[in-house]
Amino acid sequence: MAYDRFAAICKPLHYPLLMNKKNCILLAASSWITTIVDTIAVVDVISHYSFCGSNEINHFFCDPNALLKLSCSDTQNFEILALSEGVFVAVAPFLLTLSSYIFIIVAILKIHSSEGRRKTFSTCSSHLIIVLLFYGTIICVYMSPSSMLSPEEEKMFALLYTVFIPMLNPLIYSMRNKEVKNALRNLIFRK
Repeated sequence: MAYDRFAAICKPLHYPLLMNKKNCILLAASSWITTIVDTIAVVDVISHYSFCGSNEINHFFCDPNALLKLSCSDTQNFEILALSEGVFVAVAPFLLTLSSYIFIIVAILKIHSSEGRRKTFSTCSSHLIIVLLFYGTIICVYMSPSSMLSPEEEKMFALLYTVFIPMLNPLIYSMRNKEVKNALRNLIFRK
């Protein structure tokens, strides 16, 4: 989505060439393939651990960090894997997204009319807020040592990136619609 915004704002005349069907499929496929490869590596490492004691996971879902807390094995190699994968799966996409927004902000500042700047910035600012929240929580949870966060804190972060942020996404994007704004204003200020 950041690349789409970058192409639309920074290269508007080249947009149809940059965001053609082939490139959209490539972007989506690379996302799916990266996720599958990452999941296979995590499952392979965790499947070699031995588990003892309670088999009740203290989490909302079968999160690797919560699962590792049940393991009797030394999980240091998983933490190294998570840190190294995190650079490719979380930090690199986050930095690419931020760099595209730097180009977008530079392009926005070159727009002469203040109305045009405001409109363009409002379109991208909502996406940037969601991106910062999502990547911030993911990086905090998966790239920090397992002993750094308590199970309750991990659950709160998980709730944030699995429920709250996806729930905010349509709300934030719909707030750009004047009819939705008016309906919300009427709902709140109804007398």
